[in-house]
Amino acid sequence: MHNIYPKSILSPKNGMNLYRGCTHGCIYCDARSTCYQMDHAFEDIAVKANAPELLEQALRRKRNKCMIGTGAMSDPYLHAEKELKLTRRCLELIEEYGFGLAIQTKSDLILRDLDLLKRINEKTKCVVQMTLTTYDENLCKILEPNVCTTKRRSEVLNILRDEGIPTICWMTPILPFLNDTEENIRGVLNYCIEAKVYGIIQFGIGVTLRDGDRQYFYNKLAAHFPGVKGKYIEKYGNAYELPSPNHSYLLKVLTEECQKHHMVYDVGALFRYMGQFEDKQAGEQLTLF
Repeated sequence: MHNIYPKSILSPKNGMNLYRGCTHGCIYCDARSTCYQMDHAFEDIAVKANAPELLEQALRRKRNKCMIGTGAMSDPYLHAEKELKLTRRCLELIEEYGFGLAIQTKSDLILRDLDLLKRINEKTKCVVQMTLTTYDENLCKILEPNVCTTKRRSEVLNILRDEGIPTICWMTPILPFLNDTEENIRGVLNYCIEAKVYGIIQFGIGVTLRDGDRQYFYNKLAAHFPGVKGKYIEKYGNAYELPSPNHSYLLKVLTEECQKHHMVYDVGALFRYMGQFEDKQAGEQLTLF
């Protein structure tokens, strides 16, 4: 772990990443891809130590309130966050200045900041996005080894439901020959139904692999799933998009269950929802991020 001091923290669309790299160890992580030009080992976390100062400056300059997003490239609740509390300090600023929040994680550490999430949601909108890919707990511990399992994440969603905080499930990626089964999809869907999630984000039943990510993923397949690496190479070669052989049927299962239980599954609609700032005190919907 090492500190870096960027010159800005918010993207043009008001997203931010407080860390670079990750310690969750998910075997399919796209953020390992060489296209992102990370100049340090992936597990050697770069901490944007001046992020709170930069964020406060940015929020003060904004003429209109908006949604602030975090977690797209690096989980805001890495192991280091437990001690550093960088994410918490930024959430305190978002709440203080009256901005909305769309935050994505796989970690139950987010419950530490439940008080802030509730206060943000009382003023405007706080949307928590939780990634759920694998219903089987033992398989989950291999695919996503250093973070809480899907069952625990579903418990987090239930707690957020009870607190009135809207949630969205990222059901991606679904890995060919590993968790691309109807049993897995329905298991994850049942968690979402119980938690009354607002919607489910998916980009097709499958996974994407780029240079850097692909090599790490294949090494993990060879270590944990004998013969599966060969299936990938034979079927997909060096393709970027790797759709599941069961793609059409499993997507049908997903969409039918979403329709039945009134969960939004249109990706564009979900991103518009997360980008729409709401002033609950004034009863208004304002700017998009």
